[in-house]
Amino acid sequence: MESRVKAFGHAVHPMLIVFPFGLLATAVVFDILHLITDGSGFAVAAAYAIAAGIVGGVVAAVPGWIDWFAIPAGTRAKRVGLIHGAGNVLLLVLFAVSWLLRANAGDWVPGAWALIFGFAGVALAGVTGWLGGELVERLGVGVDDGADLQATSSLSRGKTARPGRVRHEPS
Repeated sequence: MESRVKAFGHAVHPMLIVFPFGLLATAVVFDILHLITDGSGFAVAAAYAIAAGIVGGVVAAVPGWIDWFAIPAGTRAKRVGLIHGAGNVLLLVLFAVSWLLRANAGDWVPGAWALIFGFAGVALAGVTGWLGGELVERLGVGVDDGADLQATSSLSRGKTARPGRVRHEPS
């Protein structure tokens, strides 16, 4: 099932999710560094990374949502996509709560609850990331209908004839 939101022939959602996932994971690393060093700079950096990650997550959700609506009803892909999307909404909420708790502290230093929400959010990101991989790698969501090992470039001007479909079969 091809993505409905593409840029230069590629699905946009997978291109965008790397930013929020990376930012939110980096925020947790900064939190750990803050706990180890007690450096307030790490706490501030974590807060900025969380804010940018939340914004990026909302932006990445839009093409994912559009693609989800194109998945046929009653399919496993539709169910997995729903869990993937709902899980990502929940992880953004967890990080938003973590950010708000830090902001209310006045100095961005995370208390125990802010850390718990952030750590829970990054753990959930691992699960939802795996589900996203399941959607693409196993269920073919967002994959070009003409994809194969000899496919022409997505930047080529037209669909050119290809020899028979070449599939890689594990040995």
